[in-house]
Amino acid sequence: MSYGDDTTVIARTVARITLPLVLVVAISLLFQGHNLPGGGFIAGVLTAAAFALVYIVFGMEYVQETIFGDEYEPDGSVAGPAVVDRYRTLFGVGLAVAAGTGLGAMAFGKPFLTHTDEVVKPSTEYVAWIPGADFIFGTLFKFHWATAFLFDIGVYFVVVGGLLAILAVVGGE
Repeated sequence: MSYGDDTTVIARTVARITLPLVLVVAISLLFQGHNLPGGGFIAGVLTAAAFALVYIVFGMEYVQETIFGDEYEPDGSVAGPAVVDRYRTLFGVGLAVAAGTGLGAMAFGKPFLTHTDEVVKPSTEYVAWIPGADFIFGTLFKFHWATAFLFDIGVYFVVVGGLLAILAVVGGE
C-alpha cells in the first residue's frame, strides 16, 4: 500500500526531512529543560507537532501500520482503538512518573516536588594512560543529573500522550 497518495511529492519530501529535525530539537529541549529554558512541555508539544505532520501528510493508516505495526482495518470508528489506547497508556505512565518524582521526595521527608541534583563524572581509573584523559572524561563527559529531569520526562509523556490522543480522535472525524 502506498501512503500519502493524496498529498504532493513536495509535502511528502518536506515531511521526511523535517520530522527527524523536529524530533532532535524536541529531545534537546527535553534534556536541557531542568537547567535552561525548555523542558518536558515544549518538547512534548514539538513531538506531537511532528506526529501531526505525519498524520496530515501520510494518514492514520501509515502511523498504525508502519510505526506501530498493527493491521489497519477501517471499521467506521473515529480512530483506531489500539492507537488511542497506546496514547492513553503513554499519558498514564507520564502522569505516574511526574507524580512519582514529587512523592519520592516525600518518602525522604522532604516537601512535595523537592528536587535534588548531582554531577556524575566517569572514572578515569582505567584510561589514565591516555593523554588528556582527565580533561576528556572529567570535563566533556560529565552529566548533570537531577530529579527535575525525571519530572520533565513525565511531563513530556503526558503532553505527547494527551495531544496525540486528541489528534487521533479529532483527526479521525
